[in-house]
Amino acid sequence: MTTISPATATPPPATGASAERARLHKAAQAFEAIFVRQMLTAARQTSFGDTLWGTDQGSDTFTAMRDERFADIAAQSGTLGLGKQVETQLAARIAPQAAPGPKG
Repeated sequence: MTTISPATATPPPATGASAERARLHKAAQAFEAIFVRQMLTAARQTSFGDTLWGTDQGSDTFTAMRDERFADIAAQSGTLGLGKQVETQLAARIAPQAAPGPKG
């Protein structure tokens, strides 16, 4: 049996400001995925007439799952660039971690 590895590797644990930056990156990706999902949901609500095969709950569920996966892939790859822009804007607000001074 073949093992399927995840599309993205988990980065090593980080400390201090780099941990905040990693959390920011993950949050920006999640925001982009939510945005893409909302766009796809809005696009699916439009109707161009009857479909060839009709609709049922199974196909609606499949479509929703497919859209969610597509949104996750788009966010991870940075296709739209929205997550990167959010991350860049918010990263400027992360203060660099101050180096500890001499004790005494």
